[in-house]
Amino acid sequence: MALGTGYSAQNCSIARALEIVGERWTVLVLRDCFYGVRRFSDLLAHLDISRAVLTDRLSSLVEAGLLVRHAEGGHPEYVLTEAGIAFWPSIFALGRWGDRFGTANPPSRIYTHADCRGDLDDRGVCLSCGAFPGPEDIDASPGPGADNRRTDAVSAALRQRHRLLTPVMSG
Repeated sequence: MALGTGYSAQNCSIARALEIVGERWTVLVLRDCFYGVRRFSDLLAHLDISRAVLTDRLSSLVEAGLLVRHAEGGHPEYVLTEAGIAFWPSIFALGRWGDRFGTANPPSRIYTHADCRGDLDDRGVCLSCGAFPGPEDIDASPGPGADNRRTDAVSAALRQRHRLLTPVMSG
């Protein structure tokens, strides 16, 4: 059976969202932006994605209003917009679902509420204080299932506790 070319005939919020984030690699690009990866070269190295595909995904995310491109300093950076930041609960939920059903390995990343260092439950609620922190108030750390074999600078930087949305400087 041939696949359709889009969801335009669907009167559905999920279909409209998939038009924006449903392409392969798009959610991983957004994930890395939450981790603070902003430069094209860093995204390219960390994701092991082709230059053409990354260019296409970044252009689509900028056009859709989830990212904005800043070109100051000779190294363009991609920064999440309000719409992009609002995608955090989906990223978090997909990660938790993948931890639970997508692998037999323990979680590769642990998220904690930065204010009190409490772990987040499967809904993103802090187990210590009951807050529902936004990504700007969440720290990410390698979990027990983290793969430390990668040698790129971004992977090395992400082996430390890191506040989401804070730029990762790779060089």
